[in-house]
Amino acid sequence: MFGFSEEQIANFGVTFGLAAFIGYMLFIVWNLARKSGAGRLGTFVLFFVLAFGMLGFIAKSVIQWLLGI
Repeated sequence: MFGFSEEQIANFGVTFGLAAFIGYMLFIVWNLARKSGAGRLGTFVLFFVLAFGMLGFIAKSVIQWLLGI
């Protein structure tokens, strides 16, 4: 489609689709912290704990890019 292979389209979808999903999840965590009245420490804990899995995905992508895999 438009001169791209299926692999390139899938890679684009995974990269940017998951990036958009991660951004949306960060918005949900921020909204949860704001509506629950969590203070600075509570907000930090929410972001640290709930966003820790997202950090793994980002780190995997960065490592693959650095190693050229």
